Amino acid sequence: MYHQYEEGWIEVICGCMFAGKTEELIRRITVFQYAKKNIMVFKPHIDNRYSGDEIVTHLGVRVPCITVKDSVEILEHIDDSVEVVIIDEVQFLDRKIIDICEYLADKGIRVTVAGLDQDFRGECFPVMGELLSKAEFISKLTAVCAVCGAPATRTQRLINGKPAKFSDAVILVGSVSQYEPRCRHCHEVVEKPPKVVDNKRK
Repeated sequence: MYHQYEEGWIEVICGCMFAGKTEELIRRITVFQYAKKNIMVFKPHIDNRYSGDEIVTHLGVRVPCITVKDSVEILEHIDDSVEVVIIDEVQFLDRKIIDICEYLADKGIRVTVAGLDQDFRGECFPVMGELLSKAEFISKLTAVCAVCGAPATRTQRLINGKPAKFSDAVILVGSVSQYEPRCRHCHEVVEKPPKVVDNKRK
């Protein structure tokens, strides 16, 4: 006997800068448009690198969106007709976005978010860490290391061409001139505390 599955889930697209996250998000939007789904697209207002009211790839592909200052604003634009919610640069939103994504998915809405899983120090963005643990579907994308050409999973912040310090502010919205993709071994953070592993058995 055929059983219709329940709509509503969370998908996370993550990776370092220049991995193609927004391109993949726009590909999802195109698929949903072909399926004639009612889609709402959002991004945090802090991301104004290329446009104030569009999500934009580094190559200039654009899709109109609604900008929000905090997560709760998203709910003001959701009614019973909405079938898909898309959120770009989700790591810049407050922690309420986690509960909001779950709430929307429980209501039967497909929620697809994209963002950085690590900051420039190589540390996890807390919002992304929790969303990754709650998502039904995850796509982790890689770029190409700007130094050695290996798969890049980390974002290198550069200040006047030099690696940034660990103590620098975590949030600094920028693009090609300030960031580049790096692999684990080429990624540099000045004055980053070393990882110490206690190998003693209790």
